[in-house]
Amino acid sequence: MQTRTAEIAAHAPAPLNVGDAPLAQFFIPAAASLQERRPRTLKHGDTFAVFDHNGDALAGPGSPEGVYHRDTRHLSHFFLTMGGVRPMLLSSTLRDDNASLTCDLTNPDLYDDTGRLVLGHDLIHVRRSRFLWNGACFERLSVRNFDERHRKVRIEIAFAADFADIFEVRGTRRGRRGHDHPAEITPRSVTLAYTGLDARRRDTSLHFDPAPVALTSSLAVFEFSLAPREAQLAFIEILCDGGRHRGGQAAGEASAGHHDTRRAFFMALRDARRSLRISSSRAATVATSNEICNEAVRRSVSDLYMLVTDTPEGPFPYAGIPWFSTVFGRDALITALEMLWLDPNVARGVLCHLAANQATRHDPVADAEPGKILHELRQGEMAELGEVPFRRYYGSVDSTPLFVMLAGAYFERTGDLGIMTKLWPHIDAALKWIETDGDRDGDGFVEYGRRTADGLINQGWKDSHDSIFHADGALASGPIALVEVQAYVYGAWQAAARVARALGYGRRAQEFNDKARMLRMRFDERFFDEELSTYVLALDGHKSPCRVRASNAGHALFTGIALPERAPLVVETLMARSSFSGWGVRTVASTEARYNPMSYHNGSVWPHDNAIVAAGFARYGFRAQAARIFEGLFSTSLYIDHRRLPELFCGFPRQRSRGPTFYPVACIPQAWAAAAPLSLIQSCLGLGFNMDERETVFDEPALPDFLDEVTLRRLAVGEGSVDVALRRAGHQVVVNVLSRRGDVRVLTRS
Repeated sequence: MQTRTAEIAAHAPAPLNVGDAPLAQFFIPAAASLQERRPRTLKHGDTFAVFDHNGDALAGPGSPEGVYHRDTRHLSHFFLTMGGVRPMLLSSTLRDDNASLTCDLTNPDLYDDTGRLVLGHDLIHVRRSRFLWNGACFERLSVRNFDERHRKVRIEIAFAADFADIFEVRGTRRGRRGHDHPAEITPRSVTLAYTGLDARRRDTSLHFDPAPVALTSSLAVFEFSLAPREAQLAFIEILCDGGRHRGGQAAGEASAGHHDTRRAFFMALRDARRSLRISSSRAATVATSNEICNEAVRRSVSDLYMLVTDTPEGPFPYAGIPWFSTVFGRDALITALEMLWLDPNVARGVLCHLAANQATRHDPVADAEPGKILHELRQGEMAELGEVPFRRYYGSVDSTPLFVMLAGAYFERTGDLGIMTKLWPHIDAALKWIETDGDRDGDGFVEYGRRTADGLINQGWKDSHDSIFHADGALASGPIALVEVQAYVYGAWQAAARVARALGYGRRAQEFNDKARMLRMRFDERFFDEELSTYVLALDGHKSPCRVRASNAGHALFTGIALPERAPLVVETLMARSSFSGWGVRTVASTEARYNPMSYHNGSVWPHDNAIVAAGFARYGFRAQAARIFEGLFSTSLYIDHRRLPELFCGFPRQRSRGPTFYPVACIPQAWAAAAPLSLIQSCLGLGFNMDERETVFDEPALPDFLDEVTLRRLAVGEGSVDVALRRAGHQVVVNVLSRRGDVRVLTRS
């Protein structure tokens, strides 16, 4: 994936201008390493924030830090100093549920102008507590004196808003911008505003309580007079475009022009935590015999529910922070598939939101065609003006079959016939796209090729400009038929058949099954390569195979399009040393012409890709190999802050007593990477559902070496639920039902 907008030129030396080659428009600069910064991220709804460990956002070339709202950076600089210098960091922690960020700071040695020590280090403690809620960033500043003497402490907070579009922050230089407005300043607030070339005004309002002793358009100054052991508080609220609320402020207060920042903080904190509890309570819970694994799973679930945004159609996981905090069709569909067993409500929200945004007409600029499912949606100034083509962009070849696949998987998981009835016209439209615009030359395979020079060159999940190539390294010309896309189309036909049959469309169900069967035969003839012992990466526009060993072949196992006799060869190839790094399966094997373990798509390791490959292994009975992939990714998490799996990491071989090598601009958290451990748990346990019989099924369950027990609670089955413990017993795994609610059965197959 996921330049998504992104043919990444990760090593470009300087920003590139709007109007340069399409590659230049959407690159992500490698001048600012997210891995080096290890930023602290928060998100709620359409707002996200990136801070350093002190809780600051420091402006500067290549800095991604700040507060963003609807693809615009509303706060680009936010810098706290004490006595004119930066405090020393004690700790910087996110709550386990991602509800808030807490930064503990203390003073360094402070000197007067003559060089005399006036305050020894570690006497003043500053705690910054911060969270996002409904288009606003809230902060409580606690300052406490641990000295034996009375102390006066001066805190200064410098701030600025550049109102940069997310693509500007990512490196695109614009020839023209809108204009800034003069700051509006009151004793307790500052409003900064900008009107873009799209004629839309965007504003950032900062509110302070108590009133600062000095307040300008870029600086707030507080002076605290503290007795020994005394603590005092200050509150700051940063509203983006006015926020969706006023922190619980009563209408009378708003109309009177008074804003109670302190009260707003506590009411928003209450609402934010309550909302997180409610959303995450829908999900099943996972506990294991390995506490580090428990930490990783808890963080995965917390990250997913932080990334989930409530849309009018239901919950929808945004792709990742900082570059992809918006709607991405492919990412959300795969994320929903990965976590479907845990919380099917997310899948329902994804399906309904993408159905509401399904293309209904041809639009070459947007790569839109009737029935096609959305790739990306942007709300910033550059998208509104068409400076980037992603306002509502459909340039992904796989989102449409994945949409149908998810619909079938959701129905299989829930038996929700009502949603299937509602979605059927959209499923039908997607299937028509597969057979018409999706199959450009009528050969029975789905291909892609951008309709204008501004669209993405490659439109599968590996969408870097150089990710699809031949054995000699030559780039493939289009239209291109990717191996995994044909697998998804096969899965879509089978899913549509199940739904059609349930809706009473028996004849159409049979037609869909026939299409799947014919595709499977054609696919095996054209894509399997005996010499490579795996499937080729793609067929180019001349129908010549791209004879490259790549992780994409594992997706053929995921959907079941692979003939049974092919599966052992594909598994062996993907688990060979050239493909399996020890941490995970590489996107491209080390034997291939364009292999580069530091590249975005040509030798790196992607957790979501590995989760799909492992699910394919498990489908064909190779659970031991799936468990090896799980162990590799789990071991990776041991070397990462908060046990978070990143979007991707480098594909260098695993070495004893050394951690993995990280990719500098990988997003973290990233939705489909966060969901990967959940999918791997399902694959190892052989977890499935039979809604006709209200059964939870464990098919030949296995546990990776680092786990002896897994307990699943609140596992929903129809209107009921079940709690189950799986324990290692010699070479087998024993399933014990701890409790059940409603008419639920548990079936184990060995």
